[in-house]
Amino acid sequence: MELTRVLGDGLRAVLGVEAAIYAMAAIGLNIHFGYTGLLNFGQVGFMLVGAYGVAITVSTFGGSLWLGVVVGVGLAVLLALLLGGPTLRLRADYLSITTIAAAEILRFVFRSTPATSVTGGVFGLQRFADAFYEANPIPRGQYGFWIVQFSHRRLWVTLVAWAFVAAACALVWGLMHSPWGRVLRSIREDEDAARSLGKNVFAFKMQSLVLGGVIGALAGMFLAVSQQAVSPDTYLPQITFFAYAILILGGAGRVFGPVLGSVVFWFTVAVTDSLLRNGVAAGALSAGFFRSETIGAVRFMLVGVGLMALMIFRPQGILGDRREMQLDV
Repeated sequence: MELTRVLGDGLRAVLGVEAAIYAMAAIGLNIHFGYTGLLNFGQVGFMLVGAYGVAITVSTFGGSLWLGVVVGVGLAVLLALLLGGPTLRLRADYLSITTIAAAEILRFVFRSTPATSVTGGVFGLQRFADAFYEANPIPRGQYGFWIVQFSHRRLWVTLVAWAFVAAACALVWGLMHSPWGRVLRSIREDEDAARSLGKNVFAFKMQSLVLGGVIGALAGMFLAVSQQAVSPDTYLPQITFFAYAILILGGAGRVFGPVLGSVVFWFTVAVTDSLLRNGVAAGALSAGFFRSETIGAVRFMLVGVGLMALMIFRPQGILGDRREMQLDV
């Protein structure tokens, strides 16, 4: 078995654009869940409207890519307002039910036959990010180190995505060390106490939902731009639960928890997948059992077992603080 190839696959996953995209989605969830205590199970819905905001603006209406970014952000704000208005004054489980249902409703609306002229239906939209790649200042060629290599196009989108992750982390750090962030923490621990001190709990929850949703929409935009395609069936509910797994793994309520969680998560997934495939190729594993379509399921089963062990032995995650989790006990 070629362990060098396995390690290379893991490093490419850690440094690649997918890890940055999921880190960004988890940063949005961290604002919702880690800092405010909001159970948003529909983060993929914000990613979907962000991605389609860009794709529809460019492909369907002939607008610019940058206008599409503005449209995607606006749609994310609108979605947060529509979801938060009727639910944020109620118990947390109402928001969780509403968000997961809204994400699925949006997916079926965007793939429906009547919407095909605008959204492309089940086939989606393609080739709408040419302006982004035309702005690439990196000369043509392969770049990297050792066995980790990226094309100039892949390197460009990866660098920009990680730059946005860094900016999002800086924004979260600044906000959570401000009076606004301290109010969010107080709402997470005891919203009645925050309300008794004169804070408009509903307004702060709405602001948190909007901000986290916009960051999730940016993650969806980068996913669409990196693939130069957008399809409704790409934005399935499991994306939200992967983001939650990443957040819990890294540590909720920590600025760099989503980033570390994404790095560890994708390294584990990529290495497990590569080990299984190389094991089959080398004859160490049964080719009859570990078929190509089976390996994808097995790797996530193994990752799930690892997450279960983490929740048993370190439920606060890698960077989390157990004492902070027990403040409301």
